[in-house]
Amino acid sequence: MSAEDDARRIASGPLPSELVGGAAGAAAHDGERPASSATAPPEGAGGVGEDQAPFDPLRLCIFATIALLGWLAGPAALVVFAAAGFAGYWRARRAGLTRSKCYLRDTRLVLAYLAVLTVAGLWGIYSLLTRGGLL
Repeated sequence: MSAEDDARRIASGPLPSELVGGAAGAAAHDGERPASSATAPPEGAGGVGEDQAPFDPLRLCIFATIALLGWLAGPAALVVFAAAGFAGYWRARRAGLTRSKCYLRDTRLVLAYLAVLTVAGLWGIYSLLTRGGLL
């Protein structure tokens, strides 16, 4: 077999992403369904179905970024994020939102939680300033 024959054989076969990530990897990559379903995992095999996109852990990246900001800025970051969240939920509640996707579900509980976090952050800033002799 020549190099040209090998190249044709490889080019006519499945994409490398189909071999490694299954059929869903190729479909997510180019937006098309794969031509060959022979590499797709069977339904119920624990893999991602053809109609589902793979899980994107974007929230975990967001959580890590917020944790980094909290670590760098200390209680000031807590006050900023909690106050911004409180203001957002306050507006949403006034607009009619009563159930949230937050784990607490009820927006009144979310508002109370964010208010407590804001007060805790303010107390943290106060204690840092008084301990450091600035007040």
